[in-house]
Amino acid sequence: NADKAVTNDPMEATYIGVYMWKQAVEKAKSTNVDKVIAAMAGQTFKAPDGFTIKMDEKNHHLHKPVFIGEIRADGQFDVVWKTPGPIKAAPWSPYIPGNDKKKGEPEGK
Repeated sequence: NADKAVTNDPMEATYIGVYMWKQAVEKAKSTNVDKVIAAMAGQTFKAPDGFTIKMDEKNHHLHKPVFIGEIRADGQFDVVWKTPGPIKAAPWSPYIPGNDKKKGEPEGK
């Protein structure tokens, strides 16, 4: 029933994360957490949605496309709008008071 399976954003994000972690381990030649974190910056991966996803070099948020869809009666989705490509994520919502004072990048240890 693969033709009837619905893939959602959390499922795809998990799939991407596992493969990006693998790539970072290979790049770092280690599973040491600090080395893998450093190697994660700038990773790219061709996602199931067909776009090449990028891990931000500074804040490790994913640059991903945005899809807007309508749910059909059979549980599938019709995409009614999407960005032409991945967009850079905003690390903090501008709609939550105080977020304007937060840095967009983690501070060093």
